Amino acid sequence: MKIEKFVLGNVGTNCYIVFNEKLKECFIVDLATYSQEMIGHIKRSGCQVKGILLTHGHFDHIMGIEEFLDEISTTVYAHEGEDEFLKDPVLNFSAVMGNKKVQLNQVVFLKDHQNIQLAGLEIQVLHTPGHTPGGCCYYLPKEKVVFTGDTLFNSSIGRTDFPKGNLDLLLSSINEKLLTLPEETEVYPGHMESTTIGKEKKFNPYLQES
Repeated sequence: MKIEKFVLGNVGTNCYIVFNEKLKECFIVDLATYSQEMIGHIKRSGCQVKGILLTHGHFDHIMGIEEFLDEISTTVYAHEGEDEFLKDPVLNFSAVMGNKKVQLNQVVFLKDHQNIQLAGLEIQVLHTPGHTPGGCCYYLPKEKVVFTGDTLFNSSIGRTDFPKGNLDLLLSSINEKLLTLPEETEVYPGHMESTTIGKEKKFNPYLQES
């Protein structure tokens, strides 16, 4: 497995491509904006895109999906609790912050602790509400990797001052779903640099008294 990061959009969102080079398949985690560089990179790799995983429905994680699908057909996945955000340009902020209103209707919705396979890799869905009601993380147990979107950052946590945000719920999500993962688990967040579960347990100032 190989993970490549593209920082896209006007707020610097981390968008990841996860490659299984043996199978010549890949999947994407979040897609902030349409990127010819990213599409060209995928095409040059010769890998088939098996899906796009959305950690949540804010504009800076979904703005590139519609144009991407015009070029490369694949399935979009999200947690079932994020249905309203994905369909409402006001809630997802694309009506205000984006250059177009985004309404995603063709989405396969997933449940908490559901296991799926993409690009030959086992992925567990961890529902982590707080930043948004249907925010989730994607954990690859064999690879000890988790994609946390805007739930957990390097030395920080997601904002909860947006509509339907909830700080207590976010802290519970992090403590119950993420900090229970092996400490060596690599954390790939939606913004900023990667980290590990062990580092965040010890040093994240937002988690020391939660």
